This record gives sequence, structure tokens and C-alpha cells, in this order.
Amino acid sequence: MPKAFQPYVAPEMVTPELTLRAVLLGAILGIVFGAVTVYLALRAGLTVSASIPVAVLAISIFKWLGKSTILENNIVQTTGSAGESIAAGVVFTLPALIFLGFPLDLPEIPRVLLLALVGSVLGVLFMIPLRRQLNVVEHGELTYPEGTACGDVLIAGERGGSFAGKVFAGFGLGLLYKILNEALLFWRPRPIYQPGWYPGATLAADVTPEYLGVGYIIGPRTAGMIFAGGVLSWLVTIPMIKFFGQGLVEPIFPGTVPISQMDSFAIWRAYIRPIGAGAVATAGLFTLSRTLPTIVGALRTSLKQLRGGKAAERAAPIRTEEELPGTVIFGGSLVMILIVWALLALRVNPGVSGNLIASVLVVIFGFLFVTVSARIVGLIGASANPISGMTIATLMLTSLIFVGVGWTSGMYPAVALSIGGIVCIAAAVGGATSQSLKTGFLVGATPRRAEVAMIVGALTSVLVVGFTLVLLNRAYTRVEPQVFENVQLTRDMQVVGVAVRDGKSFQVLNVIGSRTVPDGRYYYDPATRRIDFQQRVGIGSERLPAPQAVLMSTVINGILRQSLPWRLVLLGVFIVVVMELCGIKSLAFAVGSYLPIATTAPIFCGGGVNWLLAKIYHREEGEVSSGALFAAGLIAGGSIGGLVLAAIVGFALEQKVATGTKYWPGLANSSLFGVLFFVVMAAVLFSVGRKKLE
Repeated sequence: MPKAFQPYVAPEMVTPELTLRAVLLGAILGIVFGAVTVYLALRAGLTVSASIPVAVLAISIFKWLGKSTILENNIVQTTGSAGESIAAGVVFTLPALIFLGFPLDLPEIPRVLLLALVGSVLGVLFMIPLRRQLNVVEHGELTYPEGTACGDVLIAGERGGSFAGKVFAGFGLGLLYKILNEALLFWRPRPIYQPGWYPGATLAADVTPEYLGVGYIIGPRTAGMIFAGGVLSWLVTIPMIKFFGQGLVEPIFPGTVPISQMDSFAIWRAYIRPIGAGAVATAGLFTLSRTLPTIVGALRTSLKQLRGGKAAERAAPIRTEEELPGTVIFGGSLVMILIVWALLALRVNPGVSGNLIASVLVVIFGFLFVTVSARIVGLIGASANPISGMTIATLMLTSLIFVGVGWTSGMYPAVALSIGGIVCIAAAVGGATSQSLKTGFLVGATPRRAEVAMIVGALTSVLVVGFTLVLLNRAYTRVEPQVFENVQLTRDMQVVGVAVRDGKSFQVLNVIGSRTVPDGRYYYDPATRRIDFQQRVGIGSERLPAPQAVLMSTVINGILRQSLPWRLVLLGVFIVVVMELCGIKSLAFAVGSYLPIATTAPIFCGGGVNWLLAKIYHREEGEVSSGALFAAGLIAGGSIGGLVLAAIVGFALEQKVATGTKYWPGLANSSLFGVLFFVVMAAVLFSVGRKKLE
């Protein structure tokens, strides 16, 4: 640490910090942003850091309630940021239970809560030994762009100025736009263009405020890379598959119908997603390979600190160096590991040896990827933290170990996913903790109190994440007619329950990897050997595509059940190799190649607004601006509107409130009309972004 550096609050100053009101407000905001992140991650497969909007709201709310200190505001943002990070880790992994044939309903909430709790607490505890090395020793080397920006917001709020108006204005516009667009259907939620002169090509956009805000915040370069991946998939690869497959009369695995009978979206589901899975997995491994020196250095530093722990405790460190003691770190970690073992043994996979190995893998992969995540956040920020790549690596390694010892059937896919889920949550929370502790380092916070606040935020935020996940899934689940004759049950079709439809009893089939029936859940009549209905589960549907969770299930199924379409996966692998050979960091591109273009296009538009403002007004990258705060409000408002919409759908009220399609169907169904309103919202974002913060 440079000797000249002094935090905003000097180490010798004693000021209110870990107060009850700060913790309560942080917990409430953590719950809100946790629910928002669940919805956003299910829709887009992306998340953004909640630290800055939480800090802004803390400053504003405390101004209404009475004067607060900068360290209290820091505790609020630390506690509140836990909700977003936990939600990201949960949504990226645990919904994959659905695609592996396991239910995700109210009885499963305790399991989700326990996995989220274990992962989040481990993420905080594993980060504590790394704090001094990453936050203090490497202060001049790791920039922590979002953590530094959050510190600037806290310091500016202490000195005077109002930022909250921008966040609340964005929230109001985002919420209003979302309700008018997707609930009242005043204009088309997804404008689409499929040119007849270029068969298979598709341009589409979910014209939502949250995607526009995400694109603005992650910036033009990342947004452009994501969209470039979408262009390759939807304007190059799909038309190419359509061209070469238009004369075929037989399906090509993993497709179940001839390519000539498939539209662009069917080709994407059957062929592009495996290619994208290979691309994302490979890009994640490249990202990890760049952090190997960090991993080795962090492990050495941690072991050195642990060996000198007792002497450090006797030295009575100054306030800004106080940490939770090593007994808490090791004791808490041991308790979490025992919970993992008990959860797997009692609720998932009865037995001893396999679950003990799984618990050990959680410790190894957890500490490894918390270290990686914390360093990456220091380089590029929490919003761009590639925790999905780390999770894929965990799942691949775990699944290969399971294959080696013969654990490929029964409940072992759920065990592998549980390991991946805990590690993903730990990596997400570890990165968020690293960022929050960096903000605290800049403003002069006490690390021990911030670490306690992060754990409290984790304990409270997990309560809403599981319920939001399950309720969104239930709201969008539908049963639709879908007929398949002469269905012969194979090992790829598992009976997972019974159901009654139209007075008739059916077996519920979960199909994964079949060559005759697409993946999904179906109602099967064993007497006639016919499928009559398909249960379209909410998570994984068009409304909640959950791209990251689908990717995780693809990896697990492909390795454990040896059903991965390797030739398609290898296409994605070598696309990323080409990108890396060209000197381009490929993770954002790979994610874009896997996502629907309806997601990547509006994100690109948000990045375009950011780029235009930077070019015209010479804004610096990473600068906290009116546009960034307004964009954060758009994300929050649009996501809360999405939760309201889910409630409307859940109560089957969507047809009653759909005013637009009832009174002006021509305009409401016009793609051009939908694009026009999105352009207006982007113009408002540009206008707000022009103004300097006061």
C-alpha cells in the first residue's frame, strides 16, 4: 500500500458504523435487489452489481430519517450487495434441477435455502484471509472499478449532493414502461424481423428497460462483444445450418425433426446451444488460466497469514486492520461443510462416502474460485465477473470424477449440481465481499464490521431468493397439447410422477437426451403408448429462459449420461480458440453466442448509448454518472415490473389486463411501433446521461 494513502475516515477516528438501523436497511435493500436479480438472471443470464444503487439509496433514505455517517452508509451497501450476489449464484445453477428431472416447487425451498446459505457464508469466510493481499497490498494494482466508484459515491454523499433522484427516476420509468409493455401490451414486447431473402436469419429484441440499463452499465465494449456472439449465431450459423439442411428428410441429432421443418428458434435450441455451451466452457477455462498466478500467490499469502495468525492477534491491529478471528473462519467453514454433508446424505443422496467426497470438493473448488473471483472483481468489477465459467469448470471436473468412479446415475447429477451451485454462490459472494471490503478500505471502514454485515446480508437475503425462484417458476408453468405416437420408453425417459388432465391419469415423463422426443416434461399414457401433453416448465420457457442454468444441466447430462453432442460442442470450443488466437478475451463473445439475439440486441443498444455519450461529452470509462444511476434505476424498475407481471400471470389475469391488443391490435402487434417506444426510452437515457452529477 502506498504510504501516502489515507482513507476518508482516519483509522484513529471512532464513528458510528455497525448500527442496528444500518444493518436493517441494508438487509431490506438486499432482499429487494435479491428478488430483482433473480428475475434479471432468469431473463438475461446476466447480473449487475447492486453496490452503487444501494449506496445511493442509503444516503438518500438516511437523509430523510436523520443524519448518518459515511461508515453507516458503507455498512448498508455491504449488507445490501449480498442479496444480488447470492441471487446470481443461485439462479445460474440451481434451476438446472428442473432440466435434470427434479422438481423445483415449494417443498424444495429448504434445500435451495440451505445450499444458498452454505455457499454465501463460505464465500465471505474464504475471502477474509485474502482481504489484506487484494485490498491493501495490491491497492495500486487492482483498480476495483465498481468498488472505487461506490466509494466515490459515498464520499460525495458525505460532502453533499443528491444522486437518488436519478435512480428513482429510472426506477419509475422502468416500472411504468414494463407494465405498459408486457402487462397491458400497449406495444409489442419482442419486435422481430426474419427476412425472406435470407432464410434462417433473425433479428429480434426484447425491448425491456432492464436490458437497456445492463448494456449501459457494462459499457460499449462488453456489450458489443456480447452482441457480436449473437450475430455469429443468429445471422451466420443458423442460416448456414438452414442452407445445408434444407434438403434433408431425416433429423440430425440432437434435433428430433428434419432441419427443413425447423424455424430459427428450433435450430437455436437444438444446435446452437450445444455450440454455445462449448464456447462458454472453453472461454471460462481460458479466463481461469489467466488467473493461475493469482491463485498461487493468494494461497501462499493465506497460508503465511494463517501461520502468523496468533502473533497478529496479540499485536492489537489498528481499527482499519481488524479482522474476524481465524477461529470464526475455520469454525464457520467446518460447520458449513457438515451442513453440506448432512444435506446431501439426508435429502439428496443417502450414503457416506460419496457425500463426504462431495463436501471435500466443495472446500477445494470453493476456496479456489473465491480466490479467482475476488481477483477478477479487482480487475474488471463484479458485474463482469465470469462466475458461470468457474461453475462450468467445477461441474466438468466434478462430473469427470464421478464418471471415473462410476457415479453416473440416480441422484448423482443432483449431487454434482449441488457442488457446482455452492461453489458458484461462494464465488459470487466472495467477489462481492472483495468489492465491498475495497470500498470500505477507501472510506476507512472497519473490516471486521463489514464482514459481519456481509454475513448478516447473506443470512437475510437467502430467504427471498428461493421463494422468488419457485414462485416465478410456478407462475409461468403451462400444460399444452403435444402429441407423439408409439413412444417406446428408453433410459432417456424417466417417470417422475403422475398427473391428471381432462379427467385422465398420465405418467409424467422427464426426457433428456432422447433421439425421438425433444427434451422436456410430458404427460404419457402407458396404455396407448402416446404422449398427449407437454408440461412447459416456467423456468426455461420463452419468458424465463434461464440460459446459464440450461447450460449447467447440458454439461452435467452430457458428461454423466454420455449424451453430449461433442461435434457441436467442439465447434464452440474452436470458435473460442480462434478468438483467443486473435488476442481477444472471449468470454463475453461466448456468452453472446449462447444467448438469444432478443437478449443481446437491446443490451448492445444500451452500450451504444454509453458509447455515444462518451464520444460527445468525453466521459471516462468507469465514471459514476447520471446515466449510470438512471440505468441502475431502469434495471430495478424493469425487474420489479417483471415480478408484478409474474404475479398477474400466476393469477391468470394476463388476458383481462391486455388492453393494447384489445383496443388497437394493429399497433400493439407492430414490431416497428415497439421499436419506436424503445428508441424513446433510449433517448431519455441519453438525455439524463448528458447531465453532470451535482
